[in-house]
Parts: sequence; C-alpha cells; structure tokens
Amino acid sequence: MKNTNPDSLLIRAAVAEDIERLLELSKLTGSGMTSMPSDRKSWEDKLDRSIADFGSEQPSKCGDIYFMVLEDLNTDKIVGCGAVYAGIGATDQGLTRPFYSYKLSTVTTTSEKLGLTVNTRLLTLVTDYTGTTEIGSLFLLPEYRRDGIGKFLSRSRFLLLADFPERFDETIFAELRGWLDKNDDSPFWEHLGHKFFGFSFQKADYISADEGFQFISDMMPKYPVYLDLLPDAAQEVVGKPHEAAAAAFHILQKEGFQYDGYVDIFDAGPTIAAPLRQIKTIVDSETVVLGTLLTETDHQQAVNYICSNCRLADYRLTRSDLVRQDDGSVSLPANAAEALKLKIGDQLRIVKS
Repeated sequence: MKNTNPDSLLIRAAVAEDIERLLELSKLTGSGMTSMPSDRKSWEDKLDRSIADFGSEQPSKCGDIYFMVLEDLNTDKIVGCGAVYAGIGATDQGLTRPFYSYKLSTVTTTSEKLGLTVNTRLLTLVTDYTGTTEIGSLFLLPEYRRDGIGKFLSRSRFLLLADFPERFDETIFAELRGWLDKNDDSPFWEHLGHKFFGFSFQKADYISADEGFQFISDMMPKYPVYLDLLPDAAQEVVGKPHEAAAAAFHILQKEGFQYDGYVDIFDAGPTIAAPLRQIKTIVDSETVVLGTLLTETDHQQAVNYICSNCRLADYRLTRSDLVRQDDGSVSLPANAAEALKLKIGDQLRIVKS
C-alpha cells in the first residue's frame, strides 16, 4: 500500500507566532537574500502585512505580501518558506518607490574605413519591473532538500497565483541571488557599487532589506555602465546565479520563466520572468470537488498531487495521493483533507506533483 502523505508536509500562510522560527531560518540563508533579514522588527512588519493581505477581501496591489511557511507536521517545525510580493514598488499613499534592475544590452558600431565592427555591452539602470509581481523568499533547510520537496515549495506559489489571479500582475518575475565568492562578497558589487557607495556588499544588502531602495536612486549612476571596462571578475558573474540558487533557477526555467538580460543591481544575479497565465503549473492545474475520503481499496489507483484548499484567509497546501472519480470529483485520504481543513463538497485546486 502506498504511503498517502510520505513527508507529512503542510504549506500554510504564515502567522505572528512563526516569528521565532523564521528568525532562525534567516540566520541560515547567508548573504544576498534581502527578503529574509535577521532583524525582528523587519519580520514583525512583514508578517503583519502578510496576515492583513491574506485576510483582505480586496487586494491593494500596493506592496502586498503573501508569505507562506513549510511545516513538518511530524515535528511541528518550520523547515522552509516562500512568498509572493504584489505591486512591487507601489505604496498605499499612491506613491511609487521604483524597483531598480540593470538591463544588459549590446550596442554595435562599425567603421567601414577601418574595417572594424565593435560590440559593446552596456548595463542600463531601469525600473521595468516596478508594479509587477515577484516570487521570492524561497528557502529550505538542507536536510529537506530531497524527494522533490524544494519543487513542491516553489510550485506552491504558482497555485496561489492560480487561485487568486485578480490579486497579481500579469507579469511574474523572480530575482535570483547572484554569485558570491568564498568570503560571501560580490565581485560585481566590489568593482561597481562599492565605487559609488564606499561600503561593503553585506552593508548594502542589509540597508536595502531594512530601508528599501531609495538610496540607490540617490547614489547610483544614471548613465549606462560599459561592462567591458569592469574587471573580468565582475564581468563573469553578470547573470550567474549563486550555487544555492541553481536548483531554483532550473525549476523556474521548466515553468516557463526566461532570462532576458535583467540583473540585480547589487550582485548581478539573473532576473527571470513569465506571463502569469503561461506558467506551467498554473496551466496544468484545475479546480475539483472533494467527493469522498480515500478508502483502503482505492490506494492502487492513487496518483500523487499538490493540493490547495482555495481559501485565502487560511491558505493551505499539501502533497497527497488522490483518486479521480468518474463524476469529476476526487477522493483524498482523511489526513490530507484534515490538513487542508476540507470537508466533503469543498473545492480544491490540484496539479500533479
């Protein structure tokens, strides 16, 4: 007989009581993950906003936060997290704090007299992703990076988008951590940002997480940067993900996200994007009704799915075996239905895991 819920894992909307365990996770993320600062006040503000947005009847699309945690029900331990950020840069006061990226482009010049063609690479400061929706804050404890758990955690954010598309922009992007050296320093920052700000990558990382990006617009050069004038160490990491982000990068590529030359202004990590309605998990998902609970005799026909309960105020997802019935409904094990807080007749969204 198949194990109906082998990991006993539940993804749910974060609550205020999670703060201590999230602070512990923050200490393990390393440099470059600005959305998970190891600062209590920042976490309190983030959780307050997420709780309010999960509980709101109408989205503001002004910096909305939907922060979720992955809980091991066997140990009551939070082992991972992920989030969706809507209306990047917008504020409730009607103002906009631009979201900055560098856009890598090439300018070609030719001299017929010299018989010479030169391709020059430029980095231009842009705000193209301001107002769109970002997926981020993806982190999983090393001991749980197995059995497709990371993929489950990543894809859970797409089911949230599928369940409540009216809350999000049509463009979804992810900003992946850039390459750092063995000292957790960014070669890109050291040879560019440091020249204008005079402080370390770690400090820039902290300020942006705690205070936002206004200091960038005040200090960063507005003219294009000629990439070829930077040292090779800086050029080589442009668009290169951190080794800890490589798996997430591949998952997102399989979902249809593409890299189009946008990079993070601090560490030059790649920014990848996809239209919401073309993300593979969203396209493949569907809503069904819980018809019955799974019986012992049904397990031979069961297939493993990711399931969401479609309820924003108490949003929950799990992986579970289920059986599709002839009438279009599905049967779930009792423990999975309980984890999702579903009863017979309730709607759920499913996608093959």
